[in-house]
Amino acid sequence: MTAETSAPDPTSSLLAFFGSELRRIRTVAGVSQDEAATRAHTTQSMISKVEAAKRVPSEDLAHDLDLAFATDGHFERLYPLVITYAYPSWFLPFVELEREATAMRVFESQIVPGLLQTEEYARAMLNAVRPENLDGLIAARMTRQEVLERESPPRTWFVVDENVLLRPIGGAAVMRHQLARLLQQGRDPRCVIQVVPRTVPAHAGLAGPFTVLSFEEGADVLYVDGFSQGRTALDTHEIATATYSFDLLRAVALSPDESAGLISGHLEGLER
Repeated sequence: MTAETSAPDPTSSLLAFFGSELRRIRTVAGVSQDEAATRAHTTQSMISKVEAAKRVPSEDLAHDLDLAFATDGHFERLYPLVITYAYPSWFLPFVELEREATAMRVFESQIVPGLLQTEEYARAMLNAVRPENLDGLIAARMTRQEVLERESPPRTWFVVDENVLLRPIGGAAVMRHQLARLLQQGRDPRCVIQVVPRTVPAHAGLAGPFTVLSFEEGADVLYVDGFSQGRTALDTHEIATATYSFDLLRAVALSPDESAGLISGHLEGLER
């Protein structure tokens, strides 16, 4: 049995309130986190993280919790408020598409892609803009990464500029863990990570980061990051242009093995 995580202040956020309600109702019922997980068809770890406001509950989990504790739709009514708090309205459609994608092609020029960030790296990066809901933003980002942990995860292809490896976000210790995470993820047979080296003077990604999502059925979807907010694009010409740009980036990037060697070199440099 895993030790239970301490509860956050329920007034600090909607996410914390949802977690506190789950803990309250579970405690009144005399049910452990393990038993709650069994009833709600999830894991003890997920129950613990939701109660600690470290994960955003899914709509299915909210539904299953209502069934598990006979709460007459209480958690399902809270869910729309929580999801609105966790993700900006302009970003939520992309998050929902991300969950359904069977393949992802991601390019980043300045930071480690969100799906590959460690919690410490995400905290240091997000804290730089001093958001009011830092813990909620981190929880939302960590929740998105669950798409890589599901039984049939999407095939993912990440291309990053070497600048990503050089920017010591959070300091040396945080970057060591982050680079180690990249190496670990790159060993997954469904994930490819390539690095565009600094020796490449110009490349097709200089205009900024973007993601192309593919699905079992339906057309691809493009997501383009921006300063204040990103946008999801469905225009076939724009998607084709982005796909071609990604192919050009792969062409000038180091091979996956060479990229792993470069990442390892930067990791060793931080350990000296």
